[in-house]
Amino acid sequence: MKTKHITFILSAATMLLATSCKKKGCTDLTADNYSAEAEKDDGSCEYTTEGQVTLNFTHNFDGTPVTAADFEQLNYTNLNGDVLSITKMQYLISDVRFYKTNGDSLYIQGYHLIDLEDDASLSYVLPKMVDVGNYTGVGFNYGFNAEDNVDGAYTDLNAASWSSPMMLGGGYHQLKFEGRFIDMNSDTTGFQYHNLSTIRQINAGDTTFHENWANISMNKTFSTTGDANIEIKMDIKQWFENPNTWMLDSNYTMLMPNYDAQIMMTQNAYSVWSVGDITE
Repeated sequence: MKTKHITFILSAATMLLATSCKKKGCTDLTADNYSAEAEKDDGSCEYTTEGQVTLNFTHNFDGTPVTAADFEQLNYTNLNGDVLSITKMQYLISDVRFYKTNGDSLYIQGYHLIDLEDDASLSYVLPKMVDVGNYTGVGFNYGFNAEDNVDGAYTDLNAASWSSPMMLGGGYHQLKFEGRFIDMNSDTTGFQYHNLSTIRQINAGDTTFHENWANISMNKTFSTTGDANIEIKMDIKQWFENPNTWMLDSNYTMLMPNYDAQIMMTQNAYSVWSVGDITE
């Protein structure tokens, strides 16, 4: 009996020693500090709750990639059949939103001017961290809303000649899209597709300024677990066709004081952008 008692004690001690010798650490694969060598979870797992999100803007014309290297070339045809080139593409977005699965949204105040001739402007590092989680889409304001569209308020936009004339509503542009097209006489004619955030009917003697910006909402189900890069795609062709088929022969210049043309541009803006690739 004595021998059996000693054997039992040794066995128990061996088991206790084996258990106590297991390497402790974080065993959760989803944790930031997961340890592949850990055999026993010690409650030390850490999880990311926010991430830095960058919006990367890409551009295409009905699926054909467009960069500044493609400017000045009459390579594009819109829905109306106009053959055209691009010589400038600049636009302003503000107040980015991330739509949550519960119907709420994460609001990030700020603005960003994109210029196809400035590679640095094609990426926008958001000024606020984004909560890790599940989302149903991304949105932003195209241009400035009435609260933000304050005449002369932004020194960088002033320096970029982004201001809108006070007689037209003041504040700022939301788009400067320029190029050339083959007109009805087979001549090459320049166009200036400029869109303003605030407009008024000058010819009708209207003294009231009207808001003309748009809240763009793009559906895309995705999750973030930390830092992320989100592609925002612009299909330039959509400026000319949805819902308004644009006719450059009649609407190619002097568009800023053209009240009806300004509204049509903003209406077409809703179909221009979509969410592309998302990487972490």
